Amino acid sequence: MPSAFGSIFWLRAATLLGALAFGLPARAASPPAFTLPDALAYARAHQPQIKSALAELSARKSEARIPRAKWYPTLGATAQVLVGSANNTTASYLGVPEVDLPRIGASKAVTSTGFGPSGSTLAALTVDQEIYDFGRIAAESAVADALAEVARANAEETGLEIQLSVEEAYHGVLAAKEVLRATGDAQRRAVAHRDYAQAGTRSGMRPPIDLTRAQADVAQLGVRMVRAETGLESAQAALAASIGSDQLEIDAVEIPAAQSTAPAFDEVLRLAAKRNPAIARALARLAAQRSTTREITRELAPNLFATGTLSGRAGGALPSSGLESDVPFGDGFLPYIGNWDLGLIFQWNLFDATVLARRAASKAREEAARADLASTRADVTLAAQRAFLDLDAARKALPGLEETVTAAKANQAQADARFRAGLGTIVELADAESLLTNAELELAIGRFQVARTRARLGRVIGEQLFTASAKGTRP
Repeated sequence: MPSAFGSIFWLRAATLLGALAFGLPARAASPPAFTLPDALAYARAHQPQIKSALAELSARKSEARIPRAKWYPTLGATAQVLVGSANNTTASYLGVPEVDLPRIGASKAVTSTGFGPSGSTLAALTVDQEIYDFGRIAAESAVADALAEVARANAEETGLEIQLSVEEAYHGVLAAKEVLRATGDAQRRAVAHRDYAQAGTRSGMRPPIDLTRAQADVAQLGVRMVRAETGLESAQAALAASIGSDQLEIDAVEIPAAQSTAPAFDEVLRLAAKRNPAIARALARLAAQRSTTREITRELAPNLFATGTLSGRAGGALPSSGLESDVPFGDGFLPYIGNWDLGLIFQWNLFDATVLARRAASKAREEAARADLASTRADVTLAAQRAFLDLDAARKALPGLEETVTAAKANQAQADARFRAGLGTIVELADAESLLTNAELELAIGRFQVARTRARLGRVIGEQLFTASAKGTRP
């Protein structure tokens, strides 16, 4: 997929870490908020890469109808007026591929060349109909159908890539909100501690170092708040870009924190091998190359078709009877002498070295496509294993992160009580605050990791969420 997806993920990573600030245009007071199904549906309708892939599929389907059109009759016509010498001919005409004209009659044979001009006219209409093609049209149709399947697999892969990008961006916004909330809570507590230290310093119950340390914590958290706010804007901009919106930013609606189910490991491998579009595309390419080989081979097969022509002609040359009275009226410039014919034509290209060379090259391409299929299957299997293990690791880490937050909250409450009672130091309180803030940030990142790895697993096994009945949950 294009590098834009990598840039979007980079923005989301910066959002979670809160380490960079991006210079974005001024954000709206309240960006429009989407649910995950709404975001996916919007991307399906507006994402330019989705539209491009679907347009390519539509074009391939149209091209697949071209070979089948050869079964329909063809209708051709010609009208000609010629002036020139006419030795040993009755009516001169130029052969055109649209019209089948048999030779009729002859002019008077002479022993010397005459250069006197004679008129000649022709008007004809021909209908050709394929009777039996010995499998040529079917082979050409199979090639076109296989190429359409390649385009279908490309469209499905593009859809899955866009789906993954939207899911990651959506959960990135939710994680950025958690980062902002945790940072805001820490800032409010730091301000309260600063005010308390300031009052204690004025009364002489607290040393000045407590106030200066509290002031430093407030200033530091002010910087982190700016970064967290900008990080949220960046995540919302990334979500807007992923769905193809013309809005600068799109917000994400909070969703329940319940974990979605995932297939068992063996089922993951089976689904990846069955539904991953990369494998489907490799299979379609191999099928297309096989069909191409058969289509080239069919070029050496015979062809049988019927022809019928209705024509009017006239030639001004002296006919073989030698009678000038037999010259048609108008001296060949009025094609009023009619003829018709019906024919059954059998053609056979018995030997063509170029066709044989093309067939050999196509077989070599088949081997390359077969090797590519094996490589793709191995890559997909490895990707499925990694996605499953990453999701399993992210989920296993989540309970520990939640316990860390619970313990950090208890520790912060104890440190705050000790500080207010004059039993604890500002360093002890600052350490407890830092532990709580970092634990909440790590929990936000951990939840994002679970959502992201689940989305990536869905991408590998070909889960399609671009459906009208999607409710934001997985099967």
